[in-house]
Amino acid sequence: MVRAYVLIQTEVGKAASVASKVAEISGVVRAEDVTGPYDVIVQAEADSVDELGRMVVSKVQLIEGITRTLTCPVVKL
Repeated sequence: MVRAYVLIQTEVGKAASVASKVAEISGVVRAEDVTGPYDVIVQAEADSVDELGRMVVSKVQLIEGITRTLTCPVVKL
């Protein structure tokens, strides 16, 4: 199981709607709108890094109002 945090920047005023739509995607554990340089932070899980990448590129990034994403896989050090 691969876990990651996806940091999302949105168009002005779109954070709440983006968080709501992202939360509906299979594999998304949590999606919350936040303040700071990013507008939404998503916790996601997938069976592999490839599956995680496909989720972000083919589902998350297609949501209207998203301008940029940064995916941060969780590592165990």
